[in-house]
Amino acid sequence: MELHRTSGRRGLGAALALVTMLLWGGLPIALKGVLRAMDAPTIVWYRFVASTLGVVAMLALAGRLPSRARIRAMGRSEWTLLAVATVFLSINYLAYLVALDLTTAADAQVLIQLAPLLLALGGIAVFGERFTRLQWIGFAVLAGGLVLFAASRGASLPGSGRYWIGGAVMALAAATWAIYGLAQKQLLHTLPSQQIMLALYAGCALLFTPLASPGQIVGLGGTGLVLLAFCAVNTAVAYGAFSEALQHWEASRVSAVIALTPLATLAMLEVVDALAPGFRDAPPLPVASLAGACVVVLGSLGVSLGARD
Repeated sequence: MELHRTSGRRGLGAALALVTMLLWGGLPIALKGVLRAMDAPTIVWYRFVASTLGVVAMLALAGRLPSRARIRAMGRSEWTLLAVATVFLSINYLAYLVALDLTTAADAQVLIQLAPLLLALGGIAVFGERFTRLQWIGFAVLAGGLVLFAASRGASLPGSGRYWIGGAVMALAAATWAIYGLAQKQLLHTLPSQQIMLALYAGCALLFTPLASPGQIVGLGGTGLVLLAFCAVNTAVAYGAFSEALQHWEASRVSAVIALTPLATLAMLEVVDALAPGFRDAPPLPVASLAGACVVVLGSLGVSLGARD
């Protein structure tokens, strides 16, 4: 009976990790479509507003909304960390969209893999974490794959100056995400994860309110509205599935599934190309770039599977 229960939990964890990977894999494709009719700050605002409402609903149903007493009990260090995490998460979302607009969905999904690499370095520098030998090998392979991918893409694209600008902005998005991640990790010592995310999403929504033009939604059309809805709910649903997956399955196994996200994006682009040829934002990747993407995934798998759960 216990074996069956354990197997069921692992199966649920694997399914939730797969859902997360598919949601994140489809996100840049959908965002690229919305960018055709809506500016980046407005898209980010809609995403944060939807995420805030989603987390409020989940916490309310579970009876876990933060109390006034808990909010008043927060110290200066917690408020400072929340402010840092909010600002850098906001920059991350905006920089990612700007970079996506300058590159392609496939490029964005591969290049953003720099983010967990930088977070890992931050964990070593700030929290004194240690890597196993396999993780260091995976780390080196991932870094080499990113260099191979970026170099081959820059050489294959006409007018590659735009691509390199996009790559630089994506590096900024990765760096700001790593800083946000380090701040959130420190906050987790004193605050529950979902309550942290509620504060972050609400704070980011407020930051983008002066920059957003919600009325742009009128010009999206049917397809655009569907894509925006997918992007808006993606964050809350994907992070929720990711958190639940970690409750039912080993962290290294969950991370290994998530590491496959770039390949999921590439596969989805082929499906999109077959169903709606005019929607795809760029031709398929050349062989060298595809090889670089695969090396990035192998490196991510090494870092994930080499971890000690």
